[in-house]
Amino acid sequence: MSRENLIETINKFKIPIALSLVGAVLILGGVVFTKSPEVSYPKESIVSKEKNINVDISGAVINPGVYKLKEGQLIENAIQEAGGFSIASNKDYISKNLNLAQKLSDGMKIYVPFEGDFAAAGIGQGGVVAGISANQQVNINMASQSELEALPGIGPVTAAKIISGRPYQKTDDLLNQKIVSKAVFEKIKSSIIVF
Repeated sequence: MSRENLIETINKFKIPIALSLVGAVLILGGVVFTKSPEVSYPKESIVSKEKNINVDISGAVINPGVYKLKEGQLIENAIQEAGGFSIASNKDYISKNLNLAQKLSDGMKIYVPFEGDFAAAGIGQGGVVAGISANQQVNINMASQSELEALPGIGPVTAAKIISGRPYQKTDDLLNQKIVSKAVFEKIKSSIIVF
């Protein structure tokens, strides 16, 4: 092919050749420049499965106060965070009634009684029945099976249901979660508390 024929062929197909070259340049440029840059996210934006909760610990512990703990931790962890039991704590009550393996919930109140705060279980002077005096309210989050059974209308089955439904945020939770009937709740509502 002579040089003149080559130039004539190029002139004849110059528009398709030019468009092909422009297309090739655009495709190569697009491939080179569309590489996605590495995106780094701040650690704070990563959703964490661990949730912090606040727990109020008072009574016979070394450092009473409100503590920030991880959800799913136990009462034992909260007591340790508060410095442990003080020497003035009611060890008999703690061993019988405080469930150290109970999971914490946000806004929970834990009271560790001092020696003499709560009478020993059984009937004694001053109207004490099953560890609760006549004018003392039962904490449904910490009461033992026998303390719950001492409430009017609460038998062994209902006491076990109350224990298994813990922790409660308010006393109405017994009614809302259908653990007790409305009639039984009316009988016990002035005798129970939550902390």
